[in-house]
Amino acid sequence: MWEGVPVVVSLILFFGLMSVVGMLEGMQIAFFYVAKLSESERGTSSWANRTCNLLYNKRNGLNLPGFMIGRQLCVVSCFFIVARVTTQDIAEGETNVLGLPDPIQNFLKLGFQGALITTILASITWQLVAGAFPVAFLSTPITYILLVICLTLEGTGICNGAWVLGAIFKKAFGYQLDEVYIGTPEERRARGNKDDSQREIALPVETGFHGLPQFTDAPKSLRDLAESDPEVGNYLSSVANSMKAGGSAAPAVGAAASSYDDDEVEC
Repeated sequence: MWEGVPVVVSLILFFGLMSVVGMLEGMQIAFFYVAKLSESERGTSSWANRTCNLLYNKRNGLNLPGFMIGRQLCVVSCFFIVARVTTQDIAEGETNVLGLPDPIQNFLKLGFQGALITTILASITWQLVAGAFPVAFLSTPITYILLVICLTLEGTGICNGAWVLGAIFKKAFGYQLDEVYIGTPEERRARGNKDDSQREIALPVETGFHGLPQFTDAPKSLRDLAESDPEVGNYLSSVANSMKAGGSAAPAVGAAASSYDDDEVEC
């Protein structure tokens, strides 16, 4: 750290700025995940609603890429100070840290340990939490405040060149928004289509349909039908329960076939 800065202040700056960087790392994961959800799936938290309104509904949706620009500026600023805190400066005549040999001490001066610590504590950990609980991550005032700060930094125009380069790439390669290809969350819900990303983290699907073996290998249309139609879901659950009990799935199949025949007779 810089000369004259007390050790206590250095520690406060280190953990404080690491937390800020961690929040920013998690926010980008949560923002892109929640963008796939419809408004009804984003919860009822007032802070989450404020964040989503500012992020997705203002400036014709440009606040999301604007946040990415401002976030990068904020992260760089934080890491500038964190790098100074984690850098080891051994003056001439002073002993090495823990009495380490000079080659190892010279290696530590490169900042490898600082990069490793910040990668784990200020990046990966927060991203994993945000990926598992994206809506909860948005339901805090800290997220909203950091979003406003990042948008303010982006508004200064320091990195406006990124918008120009992005427009060039979009024009050159013909990029389109995801909604052009897969529709909005509301349109997908109306069609009965679900995001594969949501299915992959759904516990009933990871373990089979309530225990039904190899259900994850079933065709997508069958999985969609099982999750959207209660009668189909209940039938598959009964088959899974029969298999768990050590019985045969034949009675359930026979009952279903009988019910189907009865429906045909009634028609």
